[in-house]
Amino acid sequence: MTIERASEARYDFGARRLEEVTTPTPSDIEIASAAKALPIREIAEKMCGLTEDDYEMYGRYKAKLSEKLSSTLGGREGEGDGPTCDATAGHGYYVVTAGITPTPLGEGKSTTTIGLVQAMQAHTNARAVACIRQPSMGPTFGIKGGAAGGGYSQVIPMEEMNLHLTGDIHAIGVANNLLAAAVDARVFHESTQSDEALWKRLMPQAKDGSRKFSAIMFKRLKKLGIDKTNPDDLTEEERNKFVRLDIDPERITWRRVVDMNDRFLREITVGESPTEKGKTRKTGFDITVASEIMAVLAMTTSLADMENRLGNMVVGPARDGTPVTCDDLGVTGALMALMRDAIKPTLMQTLEATPVLVHAGPFANIASGNSSIIADQIGLSMVGKGGFVVTEAGFGADIGLEKFVNLKCRKSGLKPNCAVIVATVRALKCHGGGPPVTAGKPLDHSYTTENVDMVREGMCNLVRHIENTKSFGIPVVVAINAFPTDTEAEHAVIREISLAAGAEDAVLCTHHAHGGKGAVALANAVKAACEANEDCKDFKFGYESSLDIKSKIETVAKNIYKADGVEFSERAEEKIKLFTEQGFGDLPICMAKTQYSFSHDQSLKGAPSGFTLPIGDVRLSAGAGFLVPLVGAFPTIPGLPTRPAYYEISVDTENDQILGLS
Repeated sequence: MTIERASEARYDFGARRLEEVTTPTPSDIEIASAAKALPIREIAEKMCGLTEDDYEMYGRYKAKLSEKLSSTLGGREGEGDGPTCDATAGHGYYVVTAGITPTPLGEGKSTTTIGLVQAMQAHTNARAVACIRQPSMGPTFGIKGGAAGGGYSQVIPMEEMNLHLTGDIHAIGVANNLLAAAVDARVFHESTQSDEALWKRLMPQAKDGSRKFSAIMFKRLKKLGIDKTNPDDLTEEERNKFVRLDIDPERITWRRVVDMNDRFLREITVGESPTEKGKTRKTGFDITVASEIMAVLAMTTSLADMENRLGNMVVGPARDGTPVTCDDLGVTGALMALMRDAIKPTLMQTLEATPVLVHAGPFANIASGNSSIIADQIGLSMVGKGGFVVTEAGFGADIGLEKFVNLKCRKSGLKPNCAVIVATVRALKCHGGGPPVTAGKPLDHSYTTENVDMVREGMCNLVRHIENTKSFGIPVVVAINAFPTDTEAEHAVIREISLAAGAEDAVLCTHHAHGGKGAVALANAVKAACEANEDCKDFKFGYESSLDIKSKIETVAKNIYKADGVEFSERAEEKIKLFTEQGFGDLPICMAKTQYSFSHDQSLKGAPSGFTLPIGDVRLSAGAGFLVPLVGAFPTIPGLPTRPAYYEISVDTENDQILGLS
């Protein structure tokens, strides 16, 4: 494959087109390995209009961008080949990519997001930036084998994208587990020491006999209503209240994390060593991308905001029911030190040299499922008026897009001009009565031969996603992600029913096989939809956050999933009562449920209705700013399949290339 840079005379924004593609399409890693990435400095300066003060190099092909860019770009005059950054011009159009309810193989949202921005910048002369999440290495080595797009619409270098990148997920894991260690250590020390001993150890004397509060300790003092700045002025009662958090060990909610699919860590016992003096308790691990710290990263808007959010994270209640926070434990500053660089989005590029901002990586079935607010804000400032930021919401629109609206947009204040819903013939056949699709197993012949009736039957799923998205006041463009085994008749029925359901357009896309050229029709349809909805006047949230917790859960269950009702377990009822009493009842909700069905039962395909949605538990993410209802017994760390993707992943020791990612 040969890639050539387009002449500046033809393309104002520095993108390049794929000169040729290979048929049949090679593997993702073969395509990525054959492509020659531009130095990231060239992407930053010539295509994004940035200066060296705006970014930090992480090797030749990655750079960290300042989290302050969305404000500092305003008013800056463009120079050279880069776009003009003019505060009076306003920001660009805001497009969210979601999908229908997927099969375990995925339907190509990331690929479509990348193909769309390639089409916009390299083929239609529009400024465009993609904002996507960093892949978790759990699914990379489990089922997916990678998540950097695919075919001729992917992010490069794809092996760096899919593995360690710039270390953000590692930073989140260490920060999360530092807090977990702090919780257990504090419970241990409080259970084995008197108040006086705790005071002497927490407030050691200097050589001159004086004591001094650490800066973080003033937050604990303020919470207790103590306004004294000299430790020696505290009464004995005040000292005792200050040193004893009195965390209830049976109700600790903070769990450890690991960025891997490891089902045997779902429930563990800690404190088994004799040195812990019998202080054992049951807990468990989540996958790192389900950590509340990941959610904080996705929802934060600045370093100061992140510090406040991290400090507000609740690790569990005290015995009297009072929420115990990260600030109470005094570890917030240390978490900030670990997360200082993670707050900066990573700049990468597509195969056609269009800019990509990679930031945060929360799963949509467990967490908020969207890339960061910071990355979107920077992208919108970067492209300027008339440009496009395409941001991806995970899994089906019932999960990722619902959270995009009710969580991300509620916090950021941004309103989308258009939504792209990605559909495949494969997934529609699955919803239309096709046999189960299982990763690692060959597809049944019904998926590779024409069956228009099966597609028509499955269209109920796409129709519901269109209707749900339009209920938020967002116009919809359907992207039909074409596979080689599809037929014109199958595509025609998708377009026919999509338009009848209220979609602005339904466009056939071949970006996997042809790169941006295969998504030009999609780019034109998205442009038209955005221009017609420039003021986003019909946009609205799915519920008011002032509703009580149960009502918010029931609203999503009934309006988005089409459940008849909700059943709350005894544990969920207790948590809802506790969180309401603690003052968290006004937080929005982040549903954790299977991505393979509108319901709680992944075997219910199509557009099920009339079911009762079970809520097994509710978790609090006070720092991220939402509550997490767990639908049924939903696992927050995946397991490995019988034949994981790691069987194919290795390193070619002759040329040092990574093999087997896809």
